[in-house]
Amino acid sequence: MPQTANPYVKHDFASGSVARHIIALTLPAAAAQLVQLLYSVVDRIYLGHLSGTSQLALTGLGLCFPLTAFILALCNLCAAGAAPLSALYRGKGDIAFAEKILGNSCALLLAAALALTVGFYIFLDPLLYLCGASAQSLPYAQSYMRWYLPGTLCSMLGVGLIYFMNAQSFAREAMLCALTGAIINIGLDPILIFYCGLGIQGAAIASVIAQTIVCLQVLRFTLSAKPELKLKRTNLRLQAACVKPILALGLSGFVMQGTNAVVQVACNVTLRRFGGDIFIGIMTIVSSIRDLISLPMLSLTHSAQPVIAFNYGAASLLRVKDAVRFITKVSVIYLALAWALILIFPAPLIALFGGDGASLHAGVHALHLYFFGFVFMALHACGQSTFVGLNLPKPAIFFSLLRKVFIVVPLTLTLPYAAGLGSDGVFIAEPISNVASGLLCYGCMLFTLRHLSAPNSRIP
Repeated sequence: MPQTANPYVKHDFASGSVARHIIALTLPAAAAQLVQLLYSVVDRIYLGHLSGTSQLALTGLGLCFPLTAFILALCNLCAAGAAPLSALYRGKGDIAFAEKILGNSCALLLAAALALTVGFYIFLDPLLYLCGASAQSLPYAQSYMRWYLPGTLCSMLGVGLIYFMNAQSFAREAMLCALTGAIINIGLDPILIFYCGLGIQGAAIASVIAQTIVCLQVLRFTLSAKPELKLKRTNLRLQAACVKPILALGLSGFVMQGTNAVVQVACNVTLRRFGGDIFIGIMTIVSSIRDLISLPMLSLTHSAQPVIAFNYGAASLLRVKDAVRFITKVSVIYLALAWALILIFPAPLIALFGGDGASLHAGVHALHLYFFGFVFMALHACGQSTFVGLNLPKPAIFFSLLRKVFIVVPLTLTLPYAAGLGSDGVFIAEPISNVASGLLCYGCMLFTLRHLSAPNSRIP
């Protein structure tokens, strides 16, 4: 039977249109994540047009990707699973435990950020060499990371608390916080990179300033009277009853981002052998285009997590299935259109990041290979988000590992040697993974939903 709204819970996802709830969360969340992504993408665009050193600057930035991806991975471990988990307990009407989840998540973010900052400073050079640095590109990567790392604490805390804002249906406020940071970053980048002559250091400094301002805004909102979940000092003390489910559910997001770091290392090392710095720069451009185009779809599937979790906590399985059907249709249609756009207009996308001449020709070829079968990525994202929303960390973690560690990394390291593929093998690994993991993940998710339903129930 349809569930009635819980009178003790604000922003109740158990009544009204499921699609409308998801869209209401997605639009501001997508805008917030877009402006968050612009921190790095705008850096890449400006550095791609840096006179004389643009190629090495882009390569240096590409070498930093695994490290910045690992920072986001730890943020996901501490907060990305905790936010839908708090929504699940809100759906049950247990506000007190939802607040404990929030407090413990913040404590984990603070501890992880401090440990990561110190560790990266100590082992920065060996880590960059591990990521594929050469003698020519290492100084650029060093310059960026040494100025970027001081902002780790503000970056992780700001992003982590934005997850909780979205999970409480304050997506508009989250978007405004992130938008402020993006405007500051976009404005400071050309001033610091070109006018002040700081180059890649200027890009890092602009990001740190913007992230700090966003963090202060998010903290101000979190500590105000508006959110239903209050951040209390007593809840900052770590408790096993909170930490264990937070890490268990957040492990999926950690694995997803952490494996991105592993994949990037494998790509950099292989491309160093088969193409050199120019192909690492091309992979930087291709990854940037992927991030920009896939962001709306990922925002949609991620925004569905608290809606799925809330209704699952409220025992409304029909609404859970409605949410899954909706995000599947929209995601598949969107990525199909995006794939067509990439096939028709590859050159302008590469040129946006300063690609020209030989790098433009090689970049267009790499783009066509990398995005083949792109639409299957939607199936993986929908399945993954549904598992997280249902508080099922094990399958979510498994399919994260399957897609990147068990498929992409081995193929990236071996395909370049097969049939003389060379650097093409690196770019082919991604579409193979999208197809295989997308079909398997989505199929297992549908089986799980049927298992949760009455024996004769089926998803139309």
